[in-house]
Amino acid sequence: MAQFVPPRPAGSLRLLVAEDEPHIRRILVTLLEASGFQVDVARNGREALDRLRGDARYDMVLTDLLMPETTGLELLELIRDLPGRRDLPVIVLTAKGQDADRDRAYALGAADFITKPFSPKKLLNRVDQILGQS
Repeated sequence: MAQFVPPRPAGSLRLLVAEDEPHIRRILVTLLEASGFQVDVARNGREALDRLRGDARYDMVLTDLLMPETTGLELLELIRDLPGRRDLPVIVLTAKGQDADRDRAYALGAADFITKPFSPKKLLNRVDQILGQS
């Protein structure tokens, strides 16, 4: 059986995952780390914003839409106001794929809007495309 080989050097790109659901958070972290990404997590939008206000370099944010304290759309809007983070790619993940939410996310500069359940392979492909890794 062939062993999985990450398509990039381990830890070369750092992603922030903002997801309040522990099961989905674990799936995302496992998937992304197995693909060679360094992953930080936030349990809600407020924690994600606190991390983004720090000095850590992030290459992308993946955020749930519906989270306590600060929603994914609110987080996206706040990211666009942070010095040095204005152009940070953000993928919004949601089980609530309504057109108004999708339109608002894109208006705020989301790189993509992906509904749950999502295909792990397709999610990784989109992450790679957005980061210019494909």
